[in-house]
Amino acid sequence: MSATRTIPAPHIEEETRPFWDGLKEGALRVKFCNSCNSFHHYPRSICPHCGSDDTVYKDSNGRGHIYSFSVFRAAPIPYAIAYVTLEGTDISLMTNIVNCDFDTLAVGQAVKVCFVETEDGGAPVAMFEPA
Repeated sequence: MSATRTIPAPHIEEETRPFWDGLKEGALRVKFCNSCNSFHHYPRSICPHCGSDDTVYKDSNGRGHIYSFSVFRAAPIPYAIAYVTLEGTDISLMTNIVNCDFDTLAVGQAVKVCFVETEDGGAPVAMFEPA
């Protein structure tokens, strides 16, 4: 990713603070429901699968595979968005793919999380790069 592309700082709610704190610590945390044994993302306290509030944050290994992607070349600074399916979970995250030649991206490609700084010293955001 070009150094001139800026990423806005996220707005952090108390409910999602452990997710953002994890990113600051270099960990990608996802929510897990103890009632139905399923992961979910985006982070929220109520499980979207069963409605339980017995949810906890778990650190992922930060590895996954590209499920789908699109490259935007008409933007002032080209970028790639993708859904990445995390290893060990059944969730896919919408994210950016960075630090790569966009022409080499492929569905099924292995990727790993990286942490990208945001404007004004806000919490970093999780993006992915080729593994």
